[in-house]
Amino acid sequence: MNIRIISCTVLAVLYAVAGVLHLIVPAPFVAIVPDWVPAPTSVVILTGIAEIFGAVGIGQPWSCRLRSTAAWGLAAHALCVWPANVQHMLLDLARPEHGLGLAYHIPRLALQPVLIWWPLWAARVTAWPFRPRT
Repeated sequence: MNIRIISCTVLAVLYAVAGVLHLIVPAPFVAIVPDWVPAPTSVVILTGIAEIFGAVGIGQPWSCRLRSTAAWGLAAHALCVWPANVQHMLLDLARPEHGLGLAYHIPRLALQPVLIWWPLWAARVTAWPFRPRT
């Protein structure tokens, strides 16, 4: 099986699960929304819906255009939630026991560019950093 198809499937499952969690248990996600974001509960719900739509789009095999559009959406989503991940780290580190700690947060923040790139690569929007076969 093609590694890109497997990647699309893995991304679809991960984003579907994340989307459902945003909808059924929004409180932990609302708690890490930065203060400058208006209507945090609504944003979390909309984020969950976007993740589910992205999962459906990238996971379907019949339309390259839909898969590519979903990949761009998931990449944009990963970029847009980065501030919430930074906020989560800052809130955790401000706790007396330091919450999940740097061993959790630093890799999570460092992997954010991978979450931006991965759907684009999986959906064949980009081949970077790999050279296309000739």
